[in-house]
Amino acid sequence: MNKDNPKLTTNDAGIPVSSDEYSLTVGPNGPILLQDYYLIEQMANFNREKIPERQPHAKGSGAFGCFEVTKDVSAYTKAVVFQPGKKTDTLMRFSTVAGEQGSPDTWRDPRGFALKFYTSEGIYDMVGNNTPVFFVRDPIKFQHFIRSQKRRADNGLRDNDMQWDFWTLSPESAHQVTVLMGDRGIPKTWRNMNGYSSHTYMWVNAKGERFFVKYHFKTDQGIDFLTQEEADRLAGIDGDYHRRDLFESIKRGDYPSWTLKVQIMPFEEAAAYRLNPFDLTKVWPHRDYPLKEVGRLTLNRNPTDFHTEIEQAAFEPNNMVSGIGPSPDKMLLARLFSYADAHRARLGVNYKQIPVNHPKCPFHSYSKDGAMRVENVSDPVYAPNSKGGPQADGQRYPQLEVWDASGEFVRAAYTLRKDDDDWSQAGDLVRKVMDDAQRNRLVSNVVGHLKKGVSKPVLQRAFEYWSNIDKDIGERIKKGVNSF
Repeated sequence: MNKDNPKLTTNDAGIPVSSDEYSLTVGPNGPILLQDYYLIEQMANFNREKIPERQPHAKGSGAFGCFEVTKDVSAYTKAVVFQPGKKTDTLMRFSTVAGEQGSPDTWRDPRGFALKFYTSEGIYDMVGNNTPVFFVRDPIKFQHFIRSQKRRADNGLRDNDMQWDFWTLSPESAHQVTVLMGDRGIPKTWRNMNGYSSHTYMWVNAKGERFFVKYHFKTDQGIDFLTQEEADRLAGIDGDYHRRDLFESIKRGDYPSWTLKVQIMPFEEAAAYRLNPFDLTKVWPHRDYPLKEVGRLTLNRNPTDFHTEIEQAAFEPNNMVSGIGPSPDKMLLARLFSYADAHRARLGVNYKQIPVNHPKCPFHSYSKDGAMRVENVSDPVYAPNSKGGPQADGQRYPQLEVWDASGEFVRAAYTLRKDDDDWSQAGDLVRKVMDDAQRNRLVSNVVGHLKKGVSKPVLQRAFEYWSNIDKDIGERIKKGVNSF
């Protein structure tokens, strides 16, 4: 053994290994022996070391850090993670949506912004994006949307015609597509983008008063972006550009941070607000509900094992601690099931026993057995029981994160409100938020995308789609495409 390296190689059972270079054979030139259990273990583990990648959000990375409350919002929520001065360990994962594990970081795509708070009352997960809105508002369309952004069945290629076919037949996508095709469609780094819950959540305070909220994590590094040309160049020379940037930044002590601010809507105002506050394709105007500061999130520790700490990390919006609940947002309600189910399929039923997904507070559940169960259970394994098992506490943790609902069973769209439509907010983004340079880049990005294999019928719908957003932008896009 090398004196400079006192570590002794063992197999996975801890048994010392005699060689990492040579298999066991009959003589130097003879056949390999099946009894070389170390060789068999090495090959068998290698053949099984990959787990299924996530369906959306496959390519990404993340880091650990701390969330510290800097302002008092206890009047709105009793959630322990948001109490004055509270510090909570966190994990954040960034990702693209449509690309596979090996896809470039700099493709034009929304970026995932998922957070895990290891609170003293259990894990609180928030799954969000770097955009405040999304492409669809009803979960029955979500699977179809994702498939339209991925690869064709016949040739296995991504297809712009397929993407625009879905978008132009789904006018509710206009707001998100306008964001995607603008500067924020390709952030310069993960450190230079905001994160949003996008969904509306419910907060409940100690008095039982309810509020609806939207989360905004504002980057302290400032918003910055890549042009399409810069992104294409980086895709060719460093497909892991964003992953590398985050890791190297933290490694050199340049810790990125985000300031959490929230919009708060009193529970009673939601029923009569002029826009549907639960429509995932809409934002709440800040003049109606200004941002209130909550705290700061800082990332200060890189993973030491990417697979166990990032690839196996399971974020699920159904993990909500006392004082936080869902809203009537249909997309959020569907995700309460979908994410946990995806983790069971990808990681196994006991995925919460993986250390990165493990709560850091005491826990006492009645879960039992299943593949990869590694934590001991003890009797009783059922409830109710008279054997001293854990008991629910409805007085300390009453179910307050709920709302009233009634009506016939229907398959229908949200009831439209006075200012609900699919084009106005996208048009406002173009006309009131973007400057001339940003509008020029938007047109260039859309024209470049539409020129790549979009069929004539879909192309015509795309021109109409952009004219509905903004007539001038629509004309410029049509002229740009037809000039080639």
